[in-house]
Amino acid sequence: MRLDHVSYAAGPDGLAQTAKQLGELLGQEFVDGGVHPRFGTRNFILPMRGGLYLEVVEALEHPASDKAPFGQAVKARSALGGGWIGFVVGVDDMAPIEERLGRKAVPGNRHLPDGRELHWQQIGINGLIADPQLPYFIKWETPELHPGNAGSDITLTDLEISGDPERVKDYLGDELKERVDPWTGKPAENVHIDWVAEHGTPGLLAAKFVTPRGEVRI
Repeated sequence: MRLDHVSYAAGPDGLAQTAKQLGELLGQEFVDGGVHPRFGTRNFILPMRGGLYLEVVEALEHPASDKAPFGQAVKARSALGGGWIGFVVGVDDMAPIEERLGRKAVPGNRHLPDGRELHWQQIGINGLIADPQLPYFIKWETPELHPGNAGSDITLTDLEISGDPERVKDYLGDELKERVDPWTGKPAENVHIDWVAEHGTPGLLAAKFVTPRGEVRI
């Protein structure tokens, strides 16, 4: 398993404006990712080095956003003014995760503006809602369309997480592996996790990026 992407909920100004503000900080524009019809959400995407990506997501005025756990998580975070939802771990085999968590992954899909469609399986949103220091898991069924494949000059270097590293390690059931850059086939930059405020409110507090303009903390 490996770090796949990080999710940020849109603030009161809405998805496009939140993505614009973050893009200005990072020096790169986000692209329209499209709609997640099963979850009642939509996102904007910013690819990063090493096949990672940052998504800004908002809940739509749609029944699915009230029923799907992911839609609920996004809506709840946006109601607090927006900000980090959490980090997402990619796996090649979902079966061990399903067995350990005692439930089946749910299918996800996203319609891209150009008509193509991404497909994946995900599990663990309820765990993230209950304990925001925990990630959720994703297995891509269309890896050729992975949002991080485009790459960029933006490098995610650090995640600041309030929580208990042993709790998260036990939940993962494995160590996060080194990522491989899809363009070069060489190991990508590792993302360092800074565990802070162990006894504070758990969750992803901030992320650090290296950009052509210098280091940025969001």
